[in-house]
Amino acid sequence: MSEAYVERVTHSLLREVELPLGAGTMALITLHNGLDIMKPNSLGEQTLIELDAAITKAYAVPGVVAVGVTSKPFSFAVGADLKGVEHISDHADAVAFAELGHRVMRRLGEGPVPSFTFFNGIALGGGFEIGLQSTYRTAASGIRLALPEVAIGILPGWGGNWLAPNLVGADKAVTAIIENPLNNNRMMTAEQARDLGLVDAVFGGADFLASSLMWAAQVLQGDVAVERAEIDRSEETWGAAVARARTIAATKGRGLYPNAERSIQLIEAARTNSKDEGFAAEDQALADLLLSDTARANIYVAFELFQRRAKKPAGAPDKSLARQVTKVGVVGAGLMASQLALLFARQLKIPVVMTDLDQERVDKGVAYVHAEVDKLLGKGRVDSDTANRIKALVTGTTDKADFSDAEFVIEAVFEKMEVKQQVFGELESYVKPDCVLATNTSSLSVAEMAKDLEYPERVVGFHFFTPVAMMPTLEIAPTDKTDEATLATAFAVGKGIKKNCVWSKDETAFIVNRLLMRGLLPAMQAVDEGTPFAVADEGVVKAGFPMGAFLLVAMTGPAVALHTAESLIRSFPDRFATSPGFEALVAAGKPGVYLWDEQGNQSVDPEVAELWKQGDSPSTSDEVARRIKEALADEARLMVDEGVVQAPEDIDLAMIGGAGFAVNCGLLPVLDREGISKRVTGKRFLPPGVASVGS
Repeated sequence: MSEAYVERVTHSLLREVELPLGAGTMALITLHNGLDIMKPNSLGEQTLIELDAAITKAYAVPGVVAVGVTSKPFSFAVGADLKGVEHISDHADAVAFAELGHRVMRRLGEGPVPSFTFFNGIALGGGFEIGLQSTYRTAASGIRLALPEVAIGILPGWGGNWLAPNLVGADKAVTAIIENPLNNNRMMTAEQARDLGLVDAVFGGADFLASSLMWAAQVLQGDVAVERAEIDRSEETWGAAVARARTIAATKGRGLYPNAERSIQLIEAARTNSKDEGFAAEDQALADLLLSDTARANIYVAFELFQRRAKKPAGAPDKSLARQVTKVGVVGAGLMASQLALLFARQLKIPVVMTDLDQERVDKGVAYVHAEVDKLLGKGRVDSDTANRIKALVTGTTDKADFSDAEFVIEAVFEKMEVKQQVFGELESYVKPDCVLATNTSSLSVAEMAKDLEYPERVVGFHFFTPVAMMPTLEIAPTDKTDEATLATAFAVGKGIKKNCVWSKDETAFIVNRLLMRGLLPAMQAVDEGTPFAVADEGVVKAGFPMGAFLLVAMTGPAVALHTAESLIRSFPDRFATSPGFEALVAAGKPGVYLWDEQGNQSVDPEVAELWKQGDSPSTSDEVARRIKEALADEARLMVDEGVVQAPEDIDLAMIGGAGFAVNCGLLPVLDREGISKRVTGKRFLPPGVASVGS
């Protein structure tokens, strides 16, 4: 590993514990990285070496009847120290790292006395594999457990691919190792892990460790029998589970996770492989993947973007400059405005007042919020007291004077400049001079919106993506006149509503919609030239978008998409040009290109096929994907060079969370890795070694 890297060691603290019921002495190892309980333990090279030494001492305790492993509260271990993994550049070093984890952890399951793992906090990846290597496992109710490695471009490399299927069977192992990670990285509750057989017992409350020690004593004395289901090792049953895994990888993974197949192969081989054979195969597979660009890009997304950059957004002023916000106003009561009102009330837990042109619209907006809260209650996402509090926080009015005591007011009205200017002009008559006025515009100039105001310095762009509750990115766009207190308040509110805030220069369509339209327009133009709709859509997905152009446009609304495209054409006529066919679709008022029958089969609407005139020069899906990537590379380079973003990484952060683009690796690593960046713009976006193998 690089000498510049310094591991934060998770220490293994050993103590002797007398078990209840006179069961004897347990040597208990507590994992603790020396930081507060909210800073999770991780497993690096020195951590594993220290754990190895602690296990040796534990087995040597006179009269020891069992070895246990637990941790500081709330964090057992969140897996391998991937920051350290980034510094592995040699295959032999990667193999050695994999072998070290296997060698140390397997000692827990092969020692002279039984071993117990007591999961009293989140346990992911290698942390969970410590438990799988042990003889028995308990977990605290309410914690989360997972083997998420496939979702970050690698695989469970310290025993998971062999141990899980040999503990609970291939099908349940597929659920934990393949299905959950590729289903938005779903984690298991302690209870779900118990139901799968991956955990033996679950205990709740502050006395979790005491309950676990009592249970361990009962197991050791034979008072509690730990029953394990018999594994069906028939080729038919095991093969069906493997086939299910491959279907999940193909559908959920959309070809973005080639590492999934490597993990599936290990699960498949676990039916007949010995433990030694299984672990040796894992060593080679993990080493190969750790040195793949795919894994490095996944690690870049998961840690550089979402663990670091999203938590400390570039361009945000000192948070001490932010004003306190105790009430929010929302201008508008349509779908977007209502979603915003619910978000503010639920996350900030402060009063939110909505306004619109008449009482009927206001009532409809408030009713929407109440209905959504009832859905959350029905799904168990909130309890009845919380549901009632959220409902009470959201009110409606037709009188903007009710905004007089608000510190933050956001407009979500029709996307026309004159309408938004009128709204802001009216608001200035009612709100305090230092009240932040935010606009949810998706493409219009924030500065133009604020130009005639008495206090233009308190106006800022605050652009959400739909659906508001699900999409994590929030674009914050100050004008040249926006003061630091306003900007700091905007970032503070964004953090309060649990969004990943990305600073954007106040230019047409900001970051995501500008790149989105630059990428989707070539697909529409390909249809104009004669490419079938389905082929063009396939090219869009191959380029990295979560779905085809025409489904994406249908979700946002064709008229809205065309409005954004027209704004970009006015601002950048040299690079943006609309599609005649798309214009015809919008003019006809069609909601989209496709129709679906009762069985869910998709077909092109015959009326759309008639009005969308096509030429006779079709492209293949690969050609469409290439055109899209080249257009994105060109636009991204211009945005970086012109200061639309603070740094290239902000493009990836915005596109992943705002457009669902290449969620496992980002846009720029793909463009760099495939040589498109250099071919189109003359240079890479990210240095070698960032989201790729290299130094």
